[in-house]
Amino acid sequence: MGKTNVRSKIIDLLINKAAVKQDVADFSEGILELFKKAVKNEIAAYRKEVNDDRVRLKFDDKGDHEFIAYIGSDVLVFQLHQNIFRLEDDNPLWETDYLKRNGANGYFGIINIYNFLAESYEKNRFNDSGYLIGRVFMNHDEKCMVEGKGDLGGMFKDLENSKLTAKLIRDIVQAAIDFAIEFDLITPPYELIQEVTVMQIQEISSDLQIATGKRLGFKFSKERGDNF
Repeated sequence: MGKTNVRSKIIDLLINKAAVKQDVADFSEGILELFKKAVKNEIAAYRKEVNDDRVRLKFDDKGDHEFIAYIGSDVLVFQLHQNIFRLEDDNPLWETDYLKRNGANGYFGIINIYNFLAESYEKNRFNDSGYLIGRVFMNHDEKCMVEGKGDLGGMFKDLENSKLTAKLIRDIVQAAIDFAIEFDLITPPYELIQEVTVMQIQEISSDLQIATGKRLGFKFSKERGDNF
């Protein structure tokens, strides 16, 4: 391939692939703002019905790529990844007419949804574990699909027909909140906590900062029939 042909190929990639990626990135930032609005609306609705000051209902905006929702004893962290991803070559979606018609439909921005204990954030327990419970894929065609736990893993699979409307975003938010609340803290096995060091017990005595997390075990996932 001559230098002219290589240059032409590079120019074509810049015009098409690079531009598509930028379109997806710009669109994804706008969608994160719609997720922020949906979560704020949910929290406002809960506040009207939940008359208990002990129940956390709070929104914390962390900028253009992240926000946090405190819902009861849970924290949901929504993070927009700053890179654009292409589906892997062996993904069956490449065999669908939707992606065959336009390969650019296979490039996505991703919003990751994490679940932590609220106290882990409030008390800065940096060793506590959180879990990825869902991730939202968004393309330049304003369509989406979701991978995740519970209803997040089953309700939002139809990429071609899942347009990112305000209602669909609200449904995703509600499914994430519902899963987080339903998913209770699991007691760790006795064998894992029966031995502690002097330093660990002193830390526990001073501020009770023992590492905690909402553990997702195999049995739990199988019993709930979750997809990820």
